[in-house]
Amino acid sequence: MPAAIRASRRPRLKLTACLAVACALIAAPAAARGPEGIADVAEKVIDAVVNISTTQTVDKSGGDNKGATPQLPPGSPFEEFFEDFFKNRRGDKGTGPRKTNSLGSGFIVDPSGVAVTNNHVIADADEINIIMNDGTKIKAELVGVDKKTDLAVLKFKPPASKQLVSVKFGDSDKLRLGEWVVAIGNPFSLGGTVTAGIVSARNRDINSGPYDSYIQTDAAINRGNSGGPLFNLNGEVVGVNTLIISPSGGSIGIGFAVPSKTVVGVVDQLRQFGELRRGWLGVRIQQVTDEIAESLNIKPARGALVAGVEDKGPAKPAGIEPGDVVIRFDGKDIKEPKDLSRVVADTAVGKQVDVVIIRKGKEETKQVTLGKLDDTDKPQPASAKTQPETDKPVTQKVLGLDLAPLSKELRAKYKIKEAVKGVLITGVDADSDAAEKRLAAGDVVVEVAQEPVGSAADIKKRIEQIKKDGKKSALLLVSNGAGELRFVPVSVQ
Repeated sequence: MPAAIRASRRPRLKLTACLAVACALIAAPAAARGPEGIADVAEKVIDAVVNISTTQTVDKSGGDNKGATPQLPPGSPFEEFFEDFFKNRRGDKGTGPRKTNSLGSGFIVDPSGVAVTNNHVIADADEINIIMNDGTKIKAELVGVDKKTDLAVLKFKPPASKQLVSVKFGDSDKLRLGEWVVAIGNPFSLGGTVTAGIVSARNRDINSGPYDSYIQTDAAINRGNSGGPLFNLNGEVVGVNTLIISPSGGSIGIGFAVPSKTVVGVVDQLRQFGELRRGWLGVRIQQVTDEIAESLNIKPARGALVAGVEDKGPAKPAGIEPGDVVIRFDGKDIKEPKDLSRVVADTAVGKQVDVVIIRKGKEETKQVTLGKLDDTDKPQPASAKTQPETDKPVTQKVLGLDLAPLSKELRAKYKIKEAVKGVLITGVDADSDAAEKRLAAGDVVVEVAQEPVGSAADIKKRIEQIKKDGKKSALLLVSNGAGELRFVPVSVQ
């Protein structure tokens, strides 16, 4: 002990000073364990936290348990690190069907028999059972799931002789960085495990879904904690533990929970309708980069750029157009596209809202009546049959792009719908800025600087004007063959 050693070398120090040093050394570890209220919270809510046991019939030859794992999109910065909290659906090698068991966590929100967990905990399960803290096992039924937030609601019939303990939701928006939180769950099948930590970050976007806004915590959570609650020191649920970053599979102090603000809305709708009824604006949006902001005369770069408008969506009759930048929706500021996705999804279907946009440098307000988002996967239209190209198209080069007028033959070759108008890109110079922006043969330039173009000459004319105006890039509105639009800023220097 360095402090004690230093004290022993100073015989003139008073005894009281030595005692003070010793007391400080003894007290420090106790303070490091966190607030005393953690024990009170655990005692209060432990009986409301349950284990979720599932049984699934799988084909040994397939061995595919994708349903048990939340899937990250390709390119996610955390893709190589993410581990599901439990991957116990592993079987022996061989052929033929077999039954596998998995364990996760959940919590009771209604003493009549309603529990919340993660969707990936119960995905593809043939049988779901809830195991209480005292070991009581009860068969549960699925009320509904929401894959986009990875949440599920279960119902079960509690024993007549047993009074269930339920927990209430707190306000995750009131969480502060550094605030203490408590996780309770079933890690590695060790039910009723209590761990504590702090809120490391809020509104964390990890690119796992369209509505990412996770609470990040360093409370130790592991495989099997999936679906378990994250409590504040008032014993209120402020999050549902869902994902961890873990190269090894164990906790390294980086876990993510769905905030209670999201969970409450999802649970209410699943209980009421058995499905999610999210608001729908009917637009495709993208990030407003510094280049795009400069092209649109927006300072500073902010908002959600409307890249396309659905023909049958609510935005079209309201007068919202591609190229508009949404900066406020229903009184809420929109700083980036994720903000718009979340606030639209959380807004009631049928509600009329004010949408503030920037169009050609000026603010305008549009009134939109939200529709209902259809989350079902739509079948892809059949591809058009490729017809032989009779003549090599005449092309012109602009900004490293080989451009050609759309002809019947070229539409067939690149599978471009008749509704798509503009100038076809037939080639891209490998060392050009256009190539870096992932423009490719088969894309169609629809507009340049928010002006429609019908020929390579139109594009050249617009580029020359952009250069005269002293701008560094040209904002192209580009369509793929199916008519899906996106804005691409390309350097003109």
